[in-house]
Amino acid sequence: MKINGNEIRPGNVIEHNGGLWAAVKTNSVKPGKGGAYNQVELKNLIDGTKLNERFRAAATVEKVRLEQKDFQFLYEQGDALVFMDSETYEQLELQKDFVGDRSAFLQDGMTVTVELYEDKPIGISLPDQVALKISEADPVVKGQTAASSYKPAVLENGIRVMVPPFIASGERILVDTNDITYIRRAE
Repeated sequence: MKINGNEIRPGNVIEHNGGLWAAVKTNSVKPGKGGAYNQVELKNLIDGTKLNERFRAAATVEKVRLEQKDFQFLYEQGDALVFMDSETYEQLELQKDFVGDRSAFLQDGMTVTVELYEDKPIGISLPDQVALKISEADPVVKGQTAASSYKPAVLENGIRVMVPPFIASGERILVDTNDITYIRRAE
């Protein structure tokens, strides 16, 4: 689907210079002299490089529609993570570095959303929150009553996170998978 350069919005995925790019920020500029243009910050979906580009209103770009499918995490096999399509039961292998540091939050049977372009995976999103058990937490120091007196703790998956002083080892907490922070106790 072709769109004009001034219609690009953050979140749009476009085909540009032979690659797939996601618009991160856009700024419509109308200078006193010359034609209006759209200043767009783009991020390459394949290798993660960034690019700033100007698109005139008359320029057209190809807007790409990504297919989003739910997959269920099955198991880890060496450097690969194996997922199963929830509808067709076909298996998909993704490299650990494709998922990144957040692969530590994957749990058996967890449902993730994979973005596909022409049946090739280009992105993955995990649930925003996961419940994990704390394997070790520092004891509370008496008299430490600063407003933000968080203490370090290690989760069952080996990730370190800061928790409030009342959280003890063995408790289950909810963790934000995007910025790896404590949210609250899990029920």
